[in-house]
Amino acid sequence: MTTQASTELSPFKRMFYRPPFIGLLAFLIVFLMQGLGHTQMILMEMIFHTSLYMSAFITGLIGAVALWIAMRSESEVTATWVGFFAGTFLWTGWIEFTYVWSAKILLGVPNVMKPYNPEEIATKGEYIVMMSSAGVMLAILMPLMMNRETKCNMFQWFQRHLGLRTGKPSSGYKRNFGYITALETIYILWFCYLMLLFLYDDKGTFGLNDRHPVAIGFFVFLCCWSLYLINRLRQMWKVTTAIRYAIPTAIISYSAYEILGRWEIGKDIWVEPGKYALELSLFFGALIAIWVISALIPAHVKALFDKDRRQQQPKAG
Repeated sequence: MTTQASTELSPFKRMFYRPPFIGLLAFLIVFLMQGLGHTQMILMEMIFHTSLYMSAFITGLIGAVALWIAMRSESEVTATWVGFFAGTFLWTGWIEFTYVWSAKILLGVPNVMKPYNPEEIATKGEYIVMMSSAGVMLAILMPLMMNRETKCNMFQWFQRHLGLRTGKPSSGYKRNFGYITALETIYILWFCYLMLLFLYDDKGTFGLNDRHPVAIGFFVFLCCWSLYLINRLRQMWKVTTAIRYAIPTAIISYSAYEILGRWEIGKDIWVEPGKYALELSLFFGALIAIWVISALIPAHVKALFDKDRRQQQPKAG
């Protein structure tokens, strides 16, 4: 007789609903979202040229509505995925375009051109303005790092080794996964943007640039760190844990990819939607397909595999 678990775990599900696919699917979604986020900004500037900032406000508003939905959801899978998309839309609409507005309209900050190619932009003015938010980012990092309820492995490591514990986690504390995922997405994007901007430092404040040995060493570090995180990610069974772990993993990996683009290794198709419309459409289609597969995975499939295995074992006697 076919068991309920066997019905649930069809051959298709057996292939995709177990490590390494659970973590790698989430990784691909977040990684593709980083590239397509650049495409979204370019398209918004092309299509909504006269109402760019209104479209940016609406984009952020969509993120706010998504966050409300995520924070109200009782499903951990739904809350996690919608929280990720909420964080992405909030970042693009209300954060990135605020810096665009500040640089172009409010402050008139010029783009920084490449010293070895003065006709090509090295860093846009809005990212120069973004560097001024480093103090705010570090200030926000402190309560996040010292939060006794945190489940972040890195924060817990710092708490253990730097004496930053502020007490024991609250008994019975129920985490809101929509809130956690949205905040994680926004903060890691912010952190990685600033990390690269200070590494490039086109103004020469720290004597660095994208061709400096420090930049090369940092690229190697990011690659090694990404491989370590991906290796951990590929072993995960729980889809929601994998999604939340995939967010920093994919964003850190994309930061290494960004440095390659800075070195003009490969083609940055994300910022040329007119030229690479077919390729970007295929990437977008792949993103939707992968997300559907990932969203359909039960929250913790290992229990289903274990149940299926037990039911198929011959009973003694």
